Amino acid sequence: MKYFPVFLDGAKISAMVVGGGEVAARKIELLLKTTTNITIMAAEVNEAVGRLINENELNWLQHNYEAGKLSGITLAIAATDDKAVNEAIYHEAVQSNILANVVDQPELCTYITPAIIDRSPMIIALSSSGSAPILIRMLREQIEKILPEGYGRLADFSLKFRDHVKARIKGLRNRRTFWENTLRGNIGKAILAGNQHDAEQQLIASLKEEVAPPKGEITFIHTKDGNPDNLTLSAHRAMQFADAVFYDEEVNIGLIEYIRRDAEKFPQSITSSILINYRHALELAEKGQQVIYLLAGNEELPANSALEHSAISTQAFICGGN
Repeated sequence: MKYFPVFLDGAKISAMVVGGGEVAARKIELLLKTTTNITIMAAEVNEAVGRLINENELNWLQHNYEAGKLSGITLAIAATDDKAVNEAIYHEAVQSNILANVVDQPELCTYITPAIIDRSPMIIALSSSGSAPILIRMLREQIEKILPEGYGRLADFSLKFRDHVKARIKGLRNRRTFWENTLRGNIGKAILAGNQHDAEQQLIASLKEEVAPPKGEITFIHTKDGNPDNLTLSAHRAMQFADAVFYDEEVNIGLIEYIRRDAEKFPQSITSSILINYRHALELAEKGQQVIYLLAGNEELPANSALEHSAISTQAFICGGN
């Protein structure tokens, strides 16, 4: 990745916007979604910037850019139409380890602003690393269409009951399964429909029910040509809930990006066409873990007596491609 994705804590941002035109107005409006700790440095500002300053009681340094004014600033935005001034702001910020953004000049940026889909407190950020803004706009439109406005309420609901669920349901995977069933099921539907009280009553009732211990499972995924685009929906879902993943050098390493980030990874020195590490996979599954075994191609699994006589359930997915 050319850019490291990160979300900044708005409570710890102290922003400086140099410039008072339309570009500055857009940047200030975006910052105001997170913080009002914003200083504008400009001899003159247009009507939009003036309104934002007055309505939000922002600090306004009524002069053009002057070096030495970035003390205490954590994020600086250069939004002037003077290239030399923008470069000076960038260099001063970099020397002081301040995040810097010069509008429309990515070579003078230590960060870039992504396209944002706001379902606060849930935020989705999209970026093409500056290479294809039109493509990002198209992708954003697609996501906007399928992401209900009420998803923010789902996030608030999860936060409200997170500690209650953690105290009642032991085990990370148990909680993960519980929350997925909750948010995908009738409780989630009630929240999206605005029936918060009904959703809370249903959740409280569900927490009183006995929770079964986690059951391990081994999922074999035949990746055939290794193209991630050919993964089935079922394979995608299994990979997102994996506790452990096995793979060898013949498997497309790019597929690991689709595995849950916290899953433990077990690269195998011997390819699956020669040996499948059933023993280790079974040991993990017997501990209640969801195990993914990625296989290159689509060869039939060799018989294994330990697997056949085990109580561990297995499933296999064959993905598309050659």
